[in-house]
Amino acid sequence: MFSCNTSASGHSTFLLTGFPGLEASHHWVSIPINLICVVSILGNSIILFLISTDPALREPMYSFLSMLAASDLGLCSSTFPTMVRLFWLGVRELPFDLCAAQMFFIHAFTYVESGVLLAMAFDRFVAIKDPLHYASILTHSAMAKVGAAILVRAVLLNLPGPILLRRLLFPQVNELSHCYCLHCDLVGLACSDTQVNSLVGLVSILLSLGFDSSLIMLSYALILQTVLSIASPGERLKALNTCVSHLCIVLIFYLPKLGLSVLHRVEKHSYPALAVLMANLHFLVPPFMNPIVYCVKSKQIRQGLLKRFQQKRVDVS
Repeated sequence: MFSCNTSASGHSTFLLTGFPGLEASHHWVSIPINLICVVSILGNSIILFLISTDPALREPMYSFLSMLAASDLGLCSSTFPTMVRLFWLGVRELPFDLCAAQMFFIHAFTYVESGVLLAMAFDRFVAIKDPLHYASILTHSAMAKVGAAILVRAVLLNLPGPILLRRLLFPQVNELSHCYCLHCDLVGLACSDTQVNSLVGLVSILLSLGFDSSLIMLSYALILQTVLSIASPGERLKALNTCVSHLCIVLIFYLPKLGLSVLHRVEKHSYPALAVLMANLHFLVPPFMNPIVYCVKSKQIRQGLLKRFQQKRVDVS
C-alpha cells in the first residue's frame, strides 16, 4: 500500500499486477492467456473477412455479427499490449496518460459490445415476431444508424472518465489490481475526493450495461411469449433455435462480469491470483468464444469458411 504523497495525475506512475505469488512463473502462466488472445484476434478477423466478402452473408444478423467481431478485436487490442509488456517483458510501469487511454478504450469497446448484443436481441425479436416485414424494418440504412448510435453512446459515456481523472491527486506510484487499467481501479487509488468520478462511473454503467441487459431480458420475454403462441411444436423449436447463438454469447458476455463482481466482494483477498485470473478471463473469454459459437451454430458461416478453404486449395494446386 503506497502512501498518499500526492502528485498531479500526469506525473503519477501506475504499476500493473500479474498473478500474486506466481511472479516467477509468469511466462508459463501467461501462455494460455496469450494463446486465447491470438485465437481471438484470428477468429474475429476471419468472421469479419467472411462477412465482408461473401454475398450470401448480407442479412442484418451478419451485419450485427461483424459489429460484434469488430468490438471484440478492439477489446483484444486494448488489453493485449499491456499483458505482453507485463508477462513477457516484465515491464509493470505505465504512465497516467497511457493508463487513462487504455481505460477509455477498454470500457468503450465493452459498451459497444453490450449495445451490439442488444441490437442483435432486437433483430431476433423482429425476425420471430414479424418475419414478413423483417427486411423492411432492418434495412442497411437502419443498421448503419444503429451502429453509429452504439458507437456515439460508448464514446460519450466514457469521455468524462479520463477528463475527470486528471483533476485528481494520486500517489507518485500506484499499484493496480489487474494487468490493465480500469476506471474503478484508478478512482480507488486517488487521494482526493472521488465522489463525482464514482457517480459518473455508476451512471455510465447503468446507461450501458444495466440498460442493455434489462432490454435484452425484456426482448427474450417477448420472444418467448411469441414462440409460445405458435401452434406447431416444430415451428416453435425452429424459432427458438435461431436465438441459441445469440443467447450463448449474451451469457458469455455477462456471466463472467457477474462472477468477477461476486469474487471481488467475497474472496478477492483470500485468493488474489484467482481474482486476477477471473479479471483477465472476464475480458478475454467473450472475444475468444464468440467466433467459435457462431462457427458451430451458423451453417452459413461454416459454408463460407469451407468455400474459402476450397478456393485456397484450388489456387495452390
